[in-house]
Amino acid sequence: MKQDELKKMAAEAAVEFVEDHMIVGLGTGSTVMHMVTALAKRVKAENLTIVGVSTSRRTEIQAEDLGITMKSIDDVDHVDLTIDGADEVDKSFNGIKGGGAAHAFEKIVATSSTRNLWIVDESKLVDRIGRFPLPIEVIPYGSKKVFARLASENLNPQFRKDDQGNDVITDSGNFIIDLHLGVVEHPHLLANWLSEQVGVLEHGLFLDTVDTVIVGTQDGPKILHAHK
Repeated sequence: MKQDELKKMAAEAAVEFVEDHMIVGLGTGSTVMHMVTALAKRVKAENLTIVGVSTSRRTEIQAEDLGITMKSIDDVDHVDLTIDGADEVDKSFNGIKGGGAAHAFEKIVATSSTRNLWIVDESKLVDRIGRFPLPIEVIPYGSKKVFARLASENLNPQFRKDDQGNDVITDSGNFIIDLHLGVVEHPHLLANWLSEQVGVLEHGLFLDTVDTVIVGTQDGPKILHAHK
């Protein structure tokens, strides 16, 4: 099966975790697009009453167009379950997210959720995270100073550009700097250091966030649980 078919497989398996009257966090990315479509079909077929909370404007538009009731994260008192994708996941369920430049919103929703579930195709499973560039969202003011600080720590930063060579702008109006690390040797130490840097809004290290990952594989969807 092709990669997109594996993504769809994981996405369709994930919506079975949604229950009636849940507030559901909807992530961002190509795998999540399949999930939102599958969720909308379930809502209609089973007449479910759910509320969605989006992590990006593009997910919100898709969900609303498909008839899912949406609310802002600030208009709900909790989120029961968030389903999101990931760019890399290791055996300890450490992850890198932010390939869609939505990781700040994704982290806000994730930390507001009782449970987080990731959906990925099998290519996203790695022994150690870091091959996928680690996204850092930075405010425009002083962003070159932040860039220089990251470079001085040998973190190999690059401003993310679109296909026309323009800066990628997040839904919050900020820039993305990608760190090309190869391997993240000490994820928690790096996460703490990045969080302390003035001008950094949020980084794409998602640690101790999920305990369940659904993987689309050539042998069908596999549900992985973190070791407690």
